[in-house]
Amino acid sequence: MHHARPNGSAPLRHARPLGRRHLALKIIGGVVALVLVGVIAFAGYWFIRLGSNLHQAPLSAGNATADATNDATDPLQILIIGTDTRSGADAAYGSQADSSGYGNSDVMILMDISGDNKVVSMTSFPRDLMVPIPKCHDPKTNRDFPAQPVGQINSAMAEAGPGCAVDTVNQLTGLKIDHFMVADFNAVKDLSNTIGGVQVCVNAPIDDPASGLKLNAGNNMVQGEQALAFLRSRHGVGDGSDLSRIKSQQEFLASLARKVKSDGTLSDVSKLLSIADTITKNLTVDQGLGSPQTMLTIAGRLKAVDLAKVSFVTVPWEPYTGDPNRVQIKQPDAGALFQALRENRDLTAPAPSQPASAAPSTSSPSTPAPPAYDKSIQPVTVADGSGVAGRSAELVKFLAGQGFTKTTQFTAPPVGATNVYYGANFADVAADVASSLGIPSSQVQQAPNVYGVQVYVGQDFTTGTHYTPKMPDNLVAQTAAQSTCQAAFGQ
Repeated sequence: MHHARPNGSAPLRHARPLGRRHLALKIIGGVVALVLVGVIAFAGYWFIRLGSNLHQAPLSAGNATADATNDATDPLQILIIGTDTRSGADAAYGSQADSSGYGNSDVMILMDISGDNKVVSMTSFPRDLMVPIPKCHDPKTNRDFPAQPVGQINSAMAEAGPGCAVDTVNQLTGLKIDHFMVADFNAVKDLSNTIGGVQVCVNAPIDDPASGLKLNAGNNMVQGEQALAFLRSRHGVGDGSDLSRIKSQQEFLASLARKVKSDGTLSDVSKLLSIADTITKNLTVDQGLGSPQTMLTIAGRLKAVDLAKVSFVTVPWEPYTGDPNRVQIKQPDAGALFQALRENRDLTAPAPSQPASAAPSTSSPSTPAPPAYDKSIQPVTVADGSGVAGRSAELVKFLAGQGFTKTTQFTAPPVGATNVYYGANFADVAADVASSLGIPSSQVQQAPNVYGVQVYVGQDFTTGTHYTPKMPDNLVAQTAAQSTCQAAFGQ
């Protein structure tokens, strides 16, 4: 007999016992809970492990550097330092008489990541670069080191640690570096072994007893000791100088970037953790970078960067006037680079270079130094070497609007680069005039034949009232997308 059902109702079904449904939900909930516990435990293990690997040091050596950057979204500057210390695990590479303690920063590369993650620049500072070094405080010894008008840039870290190196680069460039990473000799060996080697190229065979580097002509896969030797070798490559060694470092890093990109390492959590575990054992970082989460965040920003937009450059230099074995900043080229870095610009398309700067014009009218700093009575002169008609009048009008109403003008011999010159007791006025026009401090200098302040306008400042220096040709040595071949010594 069929059971009747209400009109329009659906066929009757047997209801599933509530006990079974509750049991199924409990089982599913238990599995989910176990998975979550496993994920949390895994993440916690790696965060503790990576965090315990790292050594930390202050970002500044007492010069009030603060890290207020959002590491996930803002433009980011990280100073990468290679130390030559022979202390501890690095004793195999020489005695402590060669270098001990913090060591010298024999590799110094500033990595700049744009806010949109589309552009990365890697700027190398020659180890023999002579620069002003600020007063630095060593947090380990509680010792203060006085400021130096000029010193070798790689000695800043040897005095007061990596924070002093950061302060020195900040002062030199006008930047505010967000983080630093200090790597020792073992970091290169271990990293190259972990990723299975890095391919490098030399145009002739190399056998350098000083570094132990032995390579065949053409492409070579280097890892471990040979990778370290390739980066350390001076006498085996180029002209035997540190500047040639920088080319090796740039070639190695570009090749490393290509391999990491092709292997998908930055998108593979297990590979990324393996590499992070390797390199963090040999790193000292600032407190802001001491979190594994921060390091993974930065790695995530790099994974989608076009390798053609990763540029390698060297700070423009020229022989140092006091010692032919040292180098100094070359202006205005270096000033143009530093401003581009401050503005987070793409270095892969540099502007044409300009002719060299001239000395201040001697045609400037002489005016006795005023008794006090009142803008309206300061003797400011615009020497027009731009070659553009009416250019000086435009700048005189602008400076008058800034309060420098005593500004005069005259036509001067053409020059390539703009500079601000000042006489004795006018340094503060010159700084204000330069700031009003956007001229960097690296292009402001005292001159004995100038009274007051003289703005010598060059062919790099032909329009507008805010100076934007043009970068020289061939500033970018290579991009990460390009394969290059280092020259062997004497080639």
